[in-house]
Amino acid sequence: MKIEKLASLAKLETKEAFHTTAKAALKEVADALELPKGSYEIRSNKAGPAILGEVTLHGENIYVQVGESPHGILYRTCKGRKDYTGGGNQWLGWDRADRLVESIKRITR
Repeated sequence: MKIEKLASLAKLETKEAFHTTAKAALKEVADALELPKGSYEIRSNKAGPAILGEVTLHGENIYVQVGESPHGILYRTCKGRKDYTGGGNQWLGWDRADRLVESIKRITR
């Protein structure tokens, strides 16, 4: 399962490997959350040569972003796909990536 690979994202050395793995993992997150097709998008921002960039899952009520942050995975509520600030930022450490879906469900009830 790709979701389990989220914990290793911060250690991937190539930008392509990071983005490929992160997009697949966030697709699995969307599936596990039972987000209807067309109700979310997965965006990839490869940024400049010095950093890996980030990959974002943005749905109607949830925003999840993975990147190089030492804090881990950012997730928060939002009000539609044009809401880029949303609710308060929540962080899930890389070592707890396997709890991402459960954590998202907790804040979107």
